[in-house]
Amino acid sequence: MSPTPQPAPAGAATASAWPEQTFANPVIAGFHPDPSVCRVGDDYYLACSSFEYFPGVPVFHSRDLVHWEQIGNALDRSSHLMLTADMPSSAGVYAPTLRHHDGRFWLITTNVGVGNLLVTAADPAGPWSEPTLLPGVAGIDPDLAWDEQGRCFCTTAGVAQVELDPATGRVIGERRRLWSGTPGAQAPEAPHLYRIGDYWYLMIAEGGTERGHAVSIARGHAPDGPFEPCPANPILTHRGTHRPIQNTGHADLVEAADGSWWLVLLGVRPRGGTPGWHVLGRETFLAPVSWVDGWPVVGEVAPAMTVPSWPPSPVPEPPVRDDFDADRLHPRWISVRSRPEAYWSLSDPEGRLTLRARSDSLDHPEVMFVGRRQQHLSCRARTLIDTTDGRGGLAVRLDERHHYEIEAGDGRVSVLARLGSVRTTVASKAMPGKEIRLRVDVSATDPGDWTPCKEPDVLRLGVESADGVFDVLAELDGRYLSTEVAGGFTGRVIGMYAAAGTVRFDWFDYEPLAEPIAGPA
Repeated sequence: MSPTPQPAPAGAATASAWPEQTFANPVIAGFHPDPSVCRVGDDYYLACSSFEYFPGVPVFHSRDLVHWEQIGNALDRSSHLMLTADMPSSAGVYAPTLRHHDGRFWLITTNVGVGNLLVTAADPAGPWSEPTLLPGVAGIDPDLAWDEQGRCFCTTAGVAQVELDPATGRVIGERRRLWSGTPGAQAPEAPHLYRIGDYWYLMIAEGGTERGHAVSIARGHAPDGPFEPCPANPILTHRGTHRPIQNTGHADLVEAADGSWWLVLLGVRPRGGTPGWHVLGRETFLAPVSWVDGWPVVGEVAPAMTVPSWPPSPVPEPPVRDDFDADRLHPRWISVRSRPEAYWSLSDPEGRLTLRARSDSLDHPEVMFVGRRQQHLSCRARTLIDTTDGRGGLAVRLDERHHYEIEAGDGRVSVLARLGSVRTTVASKAMPGKEIRLRVDVSATDPGDWTPCKEPDVLRLGVESADGVFDVLAELDGRYLSTEVAGGFTGRVIGMYAAAGTVRFDWFDYEPLAEPIAGPA
């Protein structure tokens, strides 16, 4: 980090190298909350929360802070991550901090119900070490920071701090309370501690992760304070505004190679009427930061942002189709709580994803499910299922009590919906044949067509003929698969599941569709 923070304009000089003069926020769309970022040379690495999904903690790489590619998951083995059936949805893995120190990557996180843990790697794509458990570290959202003498400080939500031996997990000395944000503000959390210039800066989130979310900061001359709060706190919040991005908070600072400063943060994109429903979960956004009188000033967080002052470094777009021809699943594929090897395969036969039922529906906490995060407000998902030996389908999942699916087997296809305590068959029809194309279209509603109860989107579920004709069996309101209805911290995941016997999937398509254009912020 630069010895003295200086104002650094974000975006201007080489804007002509970018295809457009703006980039789109979020920079990592879909359910990717609680981002933590670090830079090594010209490379940036970022990790996010994963809650009840396995593998846990997706890890991304970028060369320009705008274009990100998932390179792995930090907790990708059963020895890394134990998520049991009695662990509720939206528990599991919370808020990692990713740092690079002394030639290694360090990632600390919370597995709710188990405790805090620490893993390290020479390469953030993996493999990551077996976890070091941290029984002496209490609280969620752990952070790591080192001083010039090599002492390591771990700060947690609350906000409290201990000195830590990261090699052994041993706590050194007593736990101490630090500055905890605005007096009376709820949920002081997501602490990150930085040495920047002459000061140690302690940045936290406060106000809760809903519409009152905010970022505040304080500074002091030592890592354990005392800390002086910024007179302009909160340095970022969208509460009480009509901006299309809401719930802004849980942020992490990073200095770019050119000396400019940036903030990654979570936010949501609510749609529809009142109170506004966000369906993709909390996403990762990017904002420029300048320094005024030794304090960070966060720039606008908007859907269209001025490009940085360096050339773009785009990454390949994920292919629409996964033919399941590789010898392993791409790290974007996730399962609910676990993915036991006995219940899935890419080689039985080769070129198909085979799932064996562990339960009879998505209501069960250990359903055999393989899915990917929904990342676009409007999108289409399709798959070709072979039901010769079982029953299964294509689902849009928020949690055990909130999901829609199109299910095939036993000579029928059915649209099923679970809404809280109600489970119902919405539509059903006879369907001869064993190989069936299942399809879900998600269509965001027009933001200009506002009424108080307007839904955020509509989901159409049905079957598709070989020539692409879509037979829609049901059209369902998307608000019931939203955080504002279901609660929790996650977002939609779309994927394949087995409900009886063994089902095989030849391919899976996911493609974005054109979205209605929002008005000005």
